[in-house]
Amino acid sequence: MDIVSQKKRSKMMSGIQGKDTKPELIVRKGLFGRGFRYRLHEKQLPGKPDLVFPKYKTVIHVNGCFWHGHDCKLFKWPKSNPAFWKKKINGTIERDKRNHEKLTKAGWRSLTIWECALKNKNSAEINREIDKLAESLLSR
Repeated sequence: MDIVSQKKRSKMMSGIQGKDTKPELIVRKGLFGRGFRYRLHEKQLPGKPDLVFPKYKTVIHVNGCFWHGHDCKLFKWPKSNPAFWKKKINGTIERDKRNHEKLTKAGWRSLTIWECALKNKNSAEINREIDKLAESLLSR
């Protein structure tokens, strides 16, 4: 049983963004500040990756731990309507795998940074994560 009404839950869920999320903006600003230029949500690529770096033939996915079923402290299976959530989240995980395979076959490299790597972290920890992404971009 949900602790809020169906109408309230619907309003809450409709307010959740799919792009320009806080973790995505942190990554974008961090990489831009390090001199990297990118495209956003390229529709021609499988899964419309969050950041596309044509120069490096690399994409970065900034994934929310809940929506993409990450095995971390931020992810917990909902107790209300568990069948719906299992189907939805497992479907997202499978779609992510398919898109990753399609990108790889097309010659693109996929990097993923998870929400938990940025959430509730101090600026030094966030900078380390952004530095890792920058190193990965340059390593090809």
